[in-house]
Amino acid sequence: MTKTKTVYFGAGWFNDKQNKAYNEAMAALKANPTIDLENSYVPLQNQYKGIRVDEHPEYLHDIEWATATYRNDLTGIKTSDIMLGVYLPDEEDVGLGMELGYALSQGKFILLVIPDEYYGKPINLMSWGVCDNAIKISELKDYDFNNPRFGFYDGAVY
Repeated sequence: MTKTKTVYFGAGWFNDKQNKAYNEAMAALKANPTIDLENSYVPLQNQYKGIRVDEHPEYLHDIEWATATYRNDLTGIKTSDIMLGVYLPDEEDVGLGMELGYALSQGKFILLVIPDEYYGKPINLMSWGVCDNAIKISELKDYDFNNPRFGFYDGAVY
């Protein structure tokens, strides 16, 4: 298989649980032969002027940083083949919710990736409804992005 698909990598990085899931999902993508990670859009790697607000929270009040980062992320969704959302059932992320909705409006295939230890827990009805498939992080390295298919989530919704 060749690396032909790009993803928008929607994932939080603001606490230990999010960082763990982020790093596990990123490692799986790096091992996946169907992903062109070099040309994919990873928001953390595309913060305006390289400024990370987790390291410089003062920029949360900077309208130029906020606008440019937001607009770049929208461009990342529009120009990627697939929207991938790293989803933590116990920690709803309004930013990821917006990204998922925007990806749907752009006609993107949407894949939720859930840490194995949380897979099966109830997830938000809207996040479930917008996604085309939901898989465990352990399945991500072998997921065929060249042949995406619909699949149901094996858990409840709320």
